[in-house]
Amino acid sequence: MRVPSRHALVASILVLGAGCVPAYLPYGEWGVYRDVPPFGMSHEAWTHALSAHAVATQRGETRSSLLTVIDYSQPSTQPRFWVVDLATGEILVREYVAHAVETGGTWATSFSNRHGSYRSSLGTFVTANTYIGIKGLSLRLRGLEPGINDNARARGIVIHGTRSVNALRAAQGRLGRTLGCPALPAETSSQIVRLIANGVVVFAWAPDPSFLAQSNFIDAGAAAVRLSSMD
Repeated sequence: MRVPSRHALVASILVLGAGCVPAYLPYGEWGVYRDVPPFGMSHEAWTHALSAHAVATQRGETRSSLLTVIDYSQPSTQPRFWVVDLATGEILVREYVAHAVETGGTWATSFSNRHGSYRSSLGTFVTANTYIGIKGLSLRLRGLEPGINDNARARGIVIHGTRSVNALRAAQGRLGRTLGCPALPAETSSQIVRLIANGVVVFAWAPDPSFLAQSNFIDAGAAAVRLSSMD
């Protein structure tokens, strides 16, 4: 029996504490299971996230096997933030995450790269350094996609924790929202931030037509199929 890694043991506290699926799920060989998304994630998000990680790796933007996915096609009342280790197939984290106030209510429907839009951004990011801000330990993001998320640093888009994001509020149907940042539960954010800091791909997904048409990181075939269905 394979012994869970250090990351998996840490993540088991994060995920089980949130009342979600177990963090350590041995996927076996990726050649068999790579087409199966982590539990709760849409297949479309997973397909594009894998492409984003591959492109970022090819371009020298990351050397980490960790992949963070935010599936904004899911409602905010569902845990829609994952950290997966592509080297082992381990799901290290599944957690709740808030979107921006102008992006939507329960559902995220409107996205922007513009300063002052109070909207979330889509696409491929790489994590940078951590710092202590007004929300505690926070993680800077560098957007890799021109016109899609490359203003993230200037906009102050970071991963941080907040008290208005947790399982209780989600069950009540009123998860908090932000000014643009993907915000995690205050109870688990510091552990997650430390886990994914300094060079980990973060992929934020929603089937937004403009994003599908512009992104050079997502799976081109899958994007074309989705765009044709929107005509």
